[in-house]
Amino acid sequence: MFAEDEADLLLDAGDGDPVRLRSLVQRRLRGEPLEVVLGWAAFDGHRIRVTPGVFVPRTRTTVVVDQAARLLHRYDRVVDLCCGAGAIAVALLERVGALDLVASDIDPDAVAVAAENVGDRGIVVAGDLFAPLPARFRGAVDVIAVNAPYVPTDAVATMPSEARDHEHRVALDGGDDGLDLHRRIALGAEEWLRPGGSVVIEVSAVQADASAAAFRAAGFRTRTEHDDAVDGTCVVASLPA
Repeated sequence: MFAEDEADLLLDAGDGDPVRLRSLVQRRLRGEPLEVVLGWAAFDGHRIRVTPGVFVPRTRTTVVVDQAARLLHRYDRVVDLCCGAGAIAVALLERVGALDLVASDIDPDAVAVAAENVGDRGIVVAGDLFAPLPARFRGAVDVIAVNAPYVPTDAVATMPSEARDHEHRVALDGGDDGLDLHRRIALGAEEWLRPGGSVVIEVSAVQADASAAAFRAAGFRTRTEHDDAVDGTCVVASLPA
């Protein structure tokens, strides 16, 4: 984003109040992410509410939305796993229409803000991966859309300060090679998907082959999709019908 655009957003947020504007600018100068200062992040044409510590949606994650939306029809069952602020859920509801949707995250702060963003259009639950999902979803989910942490532990320290210092570690750290959660999801997803159902999971381009291999080892057919426009990559892993 250009500095002029950022300044315009801060001016709008100041709403003509010089004291409020000064406070917003000071927070930004101290290094807080612009989205946290504003209280929202732009994602797929929506303003997604964000709060301090919660993972800020990235534009590259629209590659997950694109691929998941192509697999879905109205009223299908969907899980937004590791949902953060619920950006994927909000975008899918807009693109596809009414869905039987559950969003889940282990971070209670993320769950709270995701519940605000999703509202009464879905259910937001707290817990570790699949553990908090409702029993009626077992074996019946059409798509599991995921932006799980995939930054290798040693690389977290090299991330930009806006992420490293202002987002909870649990939303960033993917273990030694970044793919700990990918492997866990690959092993656990079959229990929740219907035959022919799919996982659509974000990953970096350099990790895509390893992530896909984990899903193939668990019995999935896989393909990798990349969107140059947003520099986003995901693995689409589907069960046999």
